[in-house]
Amino acid sequence: MHSNFKIITISIVFFLIQSLSFSNDNFFNDALKFYENKKYDDARFLFERNIVFNPKDAISYLYLAKIYNHEDDKRKEENNLETALLIEPDNEEALLMMMKISVEKSNYDKVKNLSETFSKVCKKLCEENKNIKESLKNIDPKNES
Repeated sequence: MHSNFKIITISIVFFLIQSLSFSNDNFFNDALKFYENKKYDDARFLFERNIVFNPKDAISYLYLAKIYNHEDDKRKEENNLETALLIEPDNEEALLMMMKISVEKSNYDKVKNLSETFSKVCKKLCEENKNIKESLKNIDPKNES
């Protein structure tokens, strides 16, 4: 009887772990659907919930930053981008968004450093980096890179 109880308990625990894993994927996928449909409050709630279960999910932090960008909350946008970049330093979209924030803040040294990192990792958004570098030449003559 004791052996059967162990087997049932192990089965229940295994089922719960699988259920949590499945629901975690659903949080992100559902959040993404809400984001794509511009339902930012619902998306934010589910991305945050996904982070509770997957605290190292850089993409959820990136999407939170995008939501805060739409809501014009620069502080929260920047905080989420910094977290995304701590987890995934070569995330080109997060790097690009952070460079744009740094340009707005006139933090040209930070833009230059981010740009150097971006140049090493860019795959899809390389042209954007060139545009930012070009705009820096027009703004700050010392940044002729």
